[in-house]
Amino acid sequence: MAAPILCNPIGTVHSPFPEPVGVPIQPSRANGVEGTVEVLPEYEEGLSDLDRFSHIVLLTWLHKSKGFHLRTVPFLDTEERGLFSTRSPRRPNPIGLSVVRLLAVDGCTLAVADLDLVDGTPVLDIKPYIQEFDQRTEFRSGWLERSKVKRRSADDRFSDRTRR
Repeated sequence: MAAPILCNPIGTVHSPFPEPVGVPIQPSRANGVEGTVEVLPEYEEGLSDLDRFSHIVLLTWLHKSKGFHLRTVPFLDTEERGLFSTRSPRRPNPIGLSVVRLLAVDGCTLAVADLDLVDGTPVLDIKPYIQEFDQRTEFRSGWLERSKVKRRSADDRFSDRTRR
């Protein structure tokens, strides 16, 4: 087994979602949901020039996620799948990745929109979204291409349900 990796949060998400149940499954399903990211003062200088970007990538620790199964029924499907072929928040390391709209930078506070995170979520890192580097024109979406469950935006994936 590998040695533990230590990470310290650089900030905290503030959102309208006090609990995980009902949080949109991805930023694309959180259209217009606004919140803030409070960055710790010692990292404020690192926010310089970030306001020139329309979108940012938040890497977070999904602190309300508990446990995981290596096979799970994903949100947009009815069949059990391998965990790593899903975006389930219940993972061995519950790291979240959200591409959100950056509305403003004011000191250590980032105003964001299209937010799909629970209030109090620790932020591990912030990166600019750069279309030239991040957008892919050729891709496959695996099992999701055949899924019939496409338009839902939230569920009870953090509740203590019996379904994996």
